[in-house]
Amino acid sequence: MPLYWRVCLINGLLFVLGTAALALAPVTVSATVLVSEAIVLVLGLTAVVLLNSLLLRRSLAPLDRLIRWMDKVDLQRPGQRLPETGSGTAIHLVRSFNAMLARLETERGRSNAKALAAQEAERHRIAQELHDEVGQGLTAVLLSLKQLSARIPDDLTGELTLAQETTRATLEDVRRVARRLRPGVLEDLGLHSALAALATEFSARGLPVRRVFSPGLPELDAEAELVVYRVAQEALTNTARHSGATSAVVSLRRQGQYVVLEVEDDGRGMRNAQEGTGILGMRERAMLVGGELSLGPGSPAGTRASLRIPVVDA
Repeated sequence: MPLYWRVCLINGLLFVLGTAALALAPVTVSATVLVSEAIVLVLGLTAVVLLNSLLLRRSLAPLDRLIRWMDKVDLQRPGQRLPETGSGTAIHLVRSFNAMLARLETERGRSNAKALAAQEAERHRIAQELHDEVGQGLTAVLLSLKQLSARIPDDLTGELTLAQETTRATLEDVRRVARRLRPGVLEDLGLHSALAALATEFSARGLPVRRVFSPGLPELDAEAELVVYRVAQEALTNTARHSGATSAVVSLRRQGQYVVLEVEDDGRGMRNAQEGTGILGMRERAMLVGGELSLGPGSPAGTRASLRIPVVDA
């Protein structure tokens, strides 16, 4: 029965019962209401109000539970569904809400996949342009400076050497940015080599990174490997920029039916800080391949970022 008609029925029933009680009960009300009559009226009205409240509460209680359940749903953690218990209007609302969550997760997954694919394509394009245009242009400048070094006076040799070193450092920066935008080693040599190169890069920049890879890991598809690499890259970037850590550990292992990536540092920890766009992006990437990202304290201090990706054995 719809909720509207249920409320109408409850109130109508109480009205009929009250009217019948007044009609059949051997009681009257004087022109001037006596104290005893007033007490009877107050008690009767109180009984009607209490009974009405109890009946309405029983009918509306499932809706209150549904509202509390809805408040707890987190769209960043897919798969959550409300328990389909109860009857009447509440169970229909729960089923409709669960169906809506399923549609939202499906549409969100498709949108995220398109957005991340477009992002990777744009990174690939920018990296290619940096390598082909900016990189080659700087290389040409270096060659010109080298040819010029034989024809300049000795008093300008120092300035020329400085220009060469600056150009060479800029070229290396351009190449490093291009590698970060497009991890060619991931495509050419696989996930282990890409993570090893990533750890070496951060170690060279002042954050010692130790890597621990378990043997016999199952094969992941290209999309899952890219997600693992990007999450490790973002986690190490956050560690280097914000944590004040002196070291970090990148580990990759199998845990049951999951491949688990962990990035742990010895820094200050999150300290109830709000999740920024970097962490939200990591969660979105994890959801794209059916994975789950969790953040927590390290051991004994710092922060641990853990990515779990399900694997399907052949």
